[in-house]
Amino acid sequence: MSEHVIRSECRLCGSADLRDALSLAPTPLANAFVATQAAAHDQTRYPLTLRLCGECGHLQLVDVIDPEVLFRDYVYVSGTSPSFVAHFKRYADSVSSRLELGAQDLVVDIGSNDGTFLRPFQDRGCRVLGVDPAEKIAAAASADGVPTLCAFFDIDQAKAIRGEHGAARVVSANNVFAHIDNLAGVVDGVRELLDDTGLFVFEVSYLVSVFEGTLFDTIYHEHLDYHRVGPLRRFFERFGMTLVDIERVDTHGGSLRGFARKGNHPAGDAVVAAEDAEIALGLDDLATYRDFQARIDRTGMELFALLNGLVAKGKSIAAYGAPAKATTLMHQFGLDDRVIRYVIDDSPLKQNLFTPGLGIPVVSSDILKSDPPDYLVLLAWNFADPIIQKSQDYTGAGGRFIVPLPNLQVRER
Repeated sequence: MSEHVIRSECRLCGSADLRDALSLAPTPLANAFVATQAAAHDQTRYPLTLRLCGECGHLQLVDVIDPEVLFRDYVYVSGTSPSFVAHFKRYADSVSSRLELGAQDLVVDIGSNDGTFLRPFQDRGCRVLGVDPAEKIAAAASADGVPTLCAFFDIDQAKAIRGEHGAARVVSANNVFAHIDNLAGVVDGVRELLDDTGLFVFEVSYLVSVFEGTLFDTIYHEHLDYHRVGPLRRFFERFGMTLVDIERVDTHGGSLRGFARKGNHPAGDAVVAAEDAEIALGLDDLATYRDFQARIDRTGMELFALLNGLVAKGKSIAAYGAPAKATTLMHQFGLDDRVIRYVIDDSPLKQNLFTPGLGIPVVSSDILKSDPPDYLVLLAWNFADPIIQKSQDYTGAGGRFIVPLPNLQVRER
C-alpha cells in the first residue's frame, strides 16, 4: 500500500456510511522520533480525523499509515515500565486461572513487543510464542528467552504456527487490537489458531474512558479504532465467535479487556451491561462528539493559561514522558520549544532523539540533578503516581508536576 491512504468503509462492518465526528490537529507519526531538530521540523503531518459508522456505531480513524512504516522500527517497549510489568503479570495469572492452563499449553501473543506478557505464562510451564513486526524488538525478545516471530499476524501466519506448534489455548492481542486496519483478517487468523476450548483475550483503550476523561491524546495514527463493546460484539459474531465477557481495567486511563470464544455462546452480564451503558452515554450520536471536541478545547485553554502564567513569572518548564500520546497532546495544545525546554523519558530507545514535528530534545532523568526545571508537564499522565513517587528528590527541592489529564492539576506528591 502507499504510505498514506484514506479508508472509505467501516473497519468492523464494511459500511460506507462514515460520518465526521472529531478532528484534531494534524501530527507526524506519534513514535517517529528523529536524530536532529531539523529533521523533526521537516516531518510530514497527517490528519487526525475520526468518523462514526452510521451502521454499527464504530468510531475510527480513516487516515491509514502503512504498517511497515509504523511498526518495523518501533521504539516502545513494555518492560521499561514497572507498572506495566506488574499489570501484565496479574493479567496473565488471571487468564491462566480462568482456563486452568497447564504445562505445555500454547499461548500466542499478537504484537508481543518485548515479551513482557508472555513471561508469566512461561513461568507456569506453558509454551509461548510472540508475533511482532518490530525487527529489533522481536530479535531482542527472542535473544532474551521469549521466542518471537518477526511478522504481521494473519491467517497464513496462523496456519503456519498451528502446523508447527499445534493449536493455542490462548491467543492474545494487548494494546494492538486498535492498531490493525485489516481486523477481519486478524480475527480469521485467531479463529484458525485457537483450539475449540481456547480463548482470545485482548486489551484496548476503551472509548467510554476516553470520552468520560477527555483522554483525546490516545488518538494518534497507530490507533485506528476507538473500541466499545456493542460494535465489537457484533463484529465477532460475523466471524463465528462470541464476546463472552469483558472487564474494565485502569491502564492507559481506562481500558477494555475482552474475552472471545469460537462458536455461539451466551454473552455475559458484563457485556450486556456495558453495551447498555454505551447507548445511554450517546456514543451513537454525533452530537456527543461535538461536546467532546468542546471539552478538549476547554482543557487546552486551561493548560495554556497556566503555562503562560508561569512563563510570565520567569518559571522554567520541561516535560516528563514521551509516549505516543504526547505527540497528540503537544501538537493539539501548541506545546513547542518556546514552552517546553526538554522531555524526559526513561526509555534509552528515545533518549538523545527529538520529538516528532516539534524537535524538543528527549533526555534521561539524570538531567533533574544538573538542570531541573521549576515545573514538569507530565505527558505520561497515566503513570503520574509512580513517576512522582520516584522523583522525590526533585519535588523535595521545590520542583512541581503539572498533570494535564484527565483533570488539570499541579502536584508535588
